[in-house]
Amino acid sequence: MTNSPASRHPHSISANRNRLLRRIGTVASYAGLSLVALLFLFPFFWMVSNAVRSNAEVMAVPVRIFPEEYQWGNFVEALVSLPFGIFLLNSLVVACGVTAIVIVVSCLSAYAFARLRFPGQEGLLLTYLSTLMIPQVMLVIPLFLVVSKLGWINTYHGMILPVAFSSFGTFLLRQFILGIPKDLDEAAMMDGASRLRILVTVIVPLAMPAIGLLALFTFIAQWKSFLWPLIATSGVEKATLPLGLTLFQTQQGTAWNYIMAGATISMVPGVILAIVLQRVIYRGITVSSGFGGR
Repeated sequence: MTNSPASRHPHSISANRNRLLRRIGTVASYAGLSLVALLFLFPFFWMVSNAVRSNAEVMAVPVRIFPEEYQWGNFVEALVSLPFGIFLLNSLVVACGVTAIVIVVSCLSAYAFARLRFPGQEGLLLTYLSTLMIPQVMLVIPLFLVVSKLGWINTYHGMILPVAFSSFGTFLLRQFILGIPKDLDEAAMMDGASRLRILVTVIVPLAMPAIGLLALFTFIAQWKSFLWPLIATSGVEKATLPLGLTLFQTQQGTAWNYIMAGATISMVPGVILAIVLQRVIYRGITVSSGFGGR
């Protein structure tokens, strides 16, 4: 009796079946990830789509996915209708100032909590981190009273300093520094390096992935911040982009197409920063991966 091909090559058939199942699983995974990506990208697509419509078409019913007529001049109108350059400059100053202070303070405090030993350290750390549970809206009135007494209303330092200290940044960097071998600190101390020099020359370069993430999160949070700039400013000359875009809402109506055009333009610095820091984060992970398992 002659054996069938299936009985002569059972292992090859099983291997082919496994490869087919893996391919189907891979295709299904990519399809699912593509669907999720499209869901996340749709709000951005809708913003850009409304940015190139007429205001009447934005409010038209039924809703059209694509504009009937593309009006690319909306971007130019959004830039020239308001002092967009002033809003952009104010947002850059505030976001960059807060980000720089947060990184410096977080590096110093995180290194102290991760490497130094002093009485009450754990209690102080828990107290410091407990501020994460306080909603920002609860701090608005006390901060406004302090800033008002100091005469900092409608100033850059009044917009930057009250929000430039982050316990989240301290926690994030502390956890990363704890993963860096202490042997590096001890070797630097044997060479006569001070604590500050160790932090700057040893810890900070190795902690660049965490620092890059902290910088990205802080910059984006301050770039889109609305509540505190609204309270700390009293005029157009110090208004940031989120405040400036509200000027398209007038008694005659709301120019939604200009608001969407301005919002699209305001995304550019954040996207550029994300691309730049992405390279820094990946490069830092490559450098620090050599310490895995230590």
